[in-house]
Amino acid sequence: MQGDVLVGELSEYGCDQPFFLARFTPGPGWESVRPLFEAWAAYRGSDPDGLRFVALAKPLQDMGLTLAPFDGRQPPLQLFKDCMVRIDGAEARLRY
Repeated sequence: MQGDVLVGELSEYGCDQPFFLARFTPGPGWESVRPLFEAWAAYRGSDPDGLRFVALAKPLQDMGLTLAPFDGRQPPLQLFKDCMVRIDGAEARLRY
């Protein structure tokens, strides 16, 4: 979620510790954040000082995105503070 706008939905289907595996379905707010998530998904390789990680993760964190459960029994999690999500096409990896 970005505020009240649904960015997309995650449907968990498995686990590859320390990640939960999910299918991703884009929502109405996806296009506004898609380029940032695509850059994040492409992040690979050596990053000894962590500067590439920060350059990619910080803009996503600053957008105030949250992971909100449908049942509402748990409070929303802030992306890149409480959890990390990597979305690559229709697949997602979630780590708490």
